[in-house]
Amino acid sequence: MVIRRTLHAAESARAVDAPAGAVARAVRRVLGRGRADRLLRGAWLGHPVHPLLVTVPIGAWVCSAVLDVGFGDRAAARRLVLVGLAATPPTVLLGLADFSHLDVPQRRVGALHAVVNTLAAGCFLASTRCGDRAARVWGLVGLLVLSAGGALGGHLSYAQGSGVGRWQEEARVPAVDGPW
Repeated sequence: MVIRRTLHAAESARAVDAPAGAVARAVRRVLGRGRADRLLRGAWLGHPVHPLLVTVPIGAWVCSAVLDVGFGDRAAARRLVLVGLAATPPTVLLGLADFSHLDVPQRRVGALHAVVNTLAAGCFLASTRCGDRAARVWGLVGLLVLSAGGALGGHLSYAQGSGVGRWQEEARVPAVDGPW
């Protein structure tokens, strides 16, 4: 399938290696390996926090399209776009903390994921700066771009296993027999 091949091809995007490596090193220098790093990467939760927080901008932006296109409520749609934009910086911060610990093929996909999602956020920002018809177009383009970014993030998590088992306890608790 074309989509699957495209996602796997992102793992070979060597052109992003130098900038992605520089970003990862810079984030590691700032966060170190201490409390801030563990907090932002989800040690307290047992798994990365970034995938949880991405639901806020995604949900806000999808719902904004439903309200705008489906119900013609441009004012409410605009407010939801702004909620998504406000949730973007902390989402990016958590993603960068995770990014700094990825291996090279994962960093390639992660870098493309970040660039595409930045473009999506730019589309949504543009939608707040223009008239109703243009705003609707920018919002729909933003959703399309956001879908591509989400596919890359899903590939990073599920196909490449980034963050999987990172915070598992070293001593595993034996399974309990039972119906649950």
